[in-house]
Amino acid sequence: MTVENHFNLVVEPWIPIADVGRVSLKQIFSEPCYRALGGNPIQKIALTKLLLAIAQAADTPKDNEVWETLGSEGLAKNCLTYLEKWHDSFYLYGAKPFLQIPAISEAKTQSIGAVLPEIATGNTTILNALQIEIILHDADKALLIVQLMGFALGGKKTDNAIVLSAGYTGKSNAKEKASTGKAGASLGFMGFLHNFLQGESLLETLWLNLFTQEQIGNLPYTQGLGVAPWENMPKGEQCETAQMLQNSLMGRLIPLSRFCLLNDNGLHYSEGITHLDYKVGMIDPSVAINAATKDAKVLWVDVERRPWRFLTALLGFMEANSGGFECHYVRQGLLRARKVVQKFGLWSGGLRVSSNAGEQYVSGTDDFVESVTFMNSDYLGEHWYNALKLEMAELDQLAKIVYGATMGYFKDQKAEGKKQAATASNLFWQLSERKFQDLVEACGAGEDQTKTLRKDFAQFASTAYNTYCSNDTARQLNAWAENLPNFGKYLKTTRG
Repeated sequence: MTVENHFNLVVEPWIPIADVGRVSLKQIFSEPCYRALGGNPIQKIALTKLLLAIAQAADTPKDNEVWETLGSEGLAKNCLTYLEKWHDSFYLYGAKPFLQIPAISEAKTQSIGAVLPEIATGNTTILNALQIEIILHDADKALLIVQLMGFALGGKKTDNAIVLSAGYTGKSNAKEKASTGKAGASLGFMGFLHNFLQGESLLETLWLNLFTQEQIGNLPYTQGLGVAPWENMPKGEQCETAQMLQNSLMGRLIPLSRFCLLNDNGLHYSEGITHLDYKVGMIDPSVAINAATKDAKVLWVDVERRPWRFLTALLGFMEANSGGFECHYVRQGLLRARKVVQKFGLWSGGLRVSSNAGEQYVSGTDDFVESVTFMNSDYLGEHWYNALKLEMAELDQLAKIVYGATMGYFKDQKAEGKKQAATASNLFWQLSERKFQDLVEACGAGEDQTKTLRKDFAQFASTAYNTYCSNDTARQLNAWAENLPNFGKYLKTTRG
């Protein structure tokens, strides 16, 4: 039976927009007032990559000069023309369902909840109502398909007994039996931290992150830009089209890590294209990698270390002979962005996951994280960066002082204090986050501004210590006074 084409992503509302609700792809490129995407962090990342894939397919400018002339308005206009041309490739259902593989219909059906990281299924304990599986409407299913292309959890939920490319052994183990599914290319083992420049509007965000042909030539993708997968979907895991996606920018934006097909009871679900990982230098352009070390390293999501604390690592290229981590979207985009816009942000986020015996899951300590820091083009430069790096190093020292003082407090009372010390240090960082944006701006305004802010951070450190170190009894008061942190050096130190 032929499935009729219906629910077209170009015209049907399905994309969550902050302060607005659901909108269509056509609306995205028609309404310059939309501020930013909604949804959880991995939905935002997956959608940003989809929109950038559409933008790159619609118009990849030759160089920065052409990019600047294009602007966000010109890009939006070209994207609308492109969506009109490829309108029939964006049906969620039909003969050519969007980002789905009809040939995978022989794979077992998985429930929708089983492939969502935040939903509790099987023997997993349900801790809150958000973990309960619900019936998804077509708009939610469209978002799910886009998310699964890069952020599918690894494990046994994939039916890897179904192989579409003859002779392909990538879905088999050493015993020639179906293997467990690998983690999505955009997720990785523990959860990659993704980063994008953020403009004052969603359209400006897409424009700021749009690569030029010249920039793509300097990226590690041997096939260059490549072809958008909805223009030419692969026939199997290792067909010619799949191999092109493995080595192109399009393949990193839309990795097709899962071969899926929606049905009435869930979706047919199997491992898709396997991409090379960061250990050989292949990475999403939104992920930061340090390839200068003997073994390449990346920035992972750390629930106890909010993304804003990685800002100096992401901007290390602003320091002469720095080396270190490099994110293509940040480095390639920031240097030109400061020439064309007065203010822009750096958004970072992702999902932390755990693994055990090949099965990925979200444990009690895992979670989504995201943060955005705005920067003024007037003060961006090596001087500002060095000032921010110094202040961040001082904040690290404050956190250590809080930890050590709290440990000493409990040690003096013959008690174990590691947990309390770690919690006190974490509280300090939580309190500091509310003033971090001010610190970023102060580093560009002058030393007097940062000296004033140091009083706030010292107060946060005192609050963290006092929260976990009581002074109600005589014994507590004595331990509290003996270990009271001294911030005199921090408050006195200057950049001069």
